[in-house]
Amino acid sequence: MTTTFTFCGKWLHLVRVRSCYEISAQPFHDRFRKVRRRFKMKLQKELEDKIGYHFQNGRLLTQALTHSSYVNEHHMSKLADYERLEFLGDAVLEIAASEFLFHKYPRNPEGELTRMRASIVCEPTLAFCTRELELGKYLLLGKGEAQTGGRERKSVLSDVLEALIGAIYLDGGFANAKEFVHRFVLNDIEHKQLFYDSKTILQEVVQANYGEGLKYCLLAEEGPDHDKKFIVEARIGHAPYGKGCGRTKKSAEQEAAYETLLLLKEEKNIKIPRNLAE
Repeated sequence: MTTTFTFCGKWLHLVRVRSCYEISAQPFHDRFRKVRRRFKMKLQKELEDKIGYHFQNGRLLTQALTHSSYVNEHHMSKLADYERLEFLGDAVLEIAASEFLFHKYPRNPEGELTRMRASIVCEPTLAFCTRELELGKYLLLGKGEAQTGGRERKSVLSDVLEALIGAIYLDGGFANAKEFVHRFVLNDIEHKQLFYDSKTILQEVVQANYGEGLKYCLLAEEGPDHDKKFIVEARIGHAPYGKGCGRTKKSAEQEAAYETLLLLKEEKNIKIPRNLAE
């Protein structure tokens, strides 16, 4: 009798304690969600100010910034991430870039225009374009993706840029999407071409102007195996030049080559070959 009574008493007590906890905790969770929502809206408003376009349908912008890891972590619909918008934005970007190149280079044949377009809409160049916007700052990522460098991952950044183009197209039409592409992707096109072909162009410059060879030296590896960063320095002979940082040695070398080309152009007054002929 006593045992049964004691057990039931504890059980009832636990239920009361649990109920009190649930009632008192609910307002905290509600406040947390509201704070998180306001913070997200503030960041998205900041991004809208940067790109010079304000969405009529804010959900499109949210979706364009939402990674699949965030969707999975928050048990959202599988269609709530940016991948469908990326599919659309890719097509909008291609037609906008094609039209731009067609008019800018009226004497270039189809093959050259195709090569130039490919260099503009490829992953490394698109990721390069997101630097001005600091796009990684605004992404909605799952905890694991965020902790393993998702905000700086080129594949993610290039995909989100295309998703953002798709979102602007749906919200404001082709004219607004085209304006965004011209402003953030097709602006300063020669520098973007220089970045895309940086290793090849630097090799040509070194061969034409120096009697010494070009090499890339690994200065450091940072971070755990699942989140490595490589720091590389380009050297002409024994002289150090540009440094680059990337999640692969190849991307770090590309960055180092680009920085070296800028240094040679500005400080050594060395002429850089123009890959995009007017």
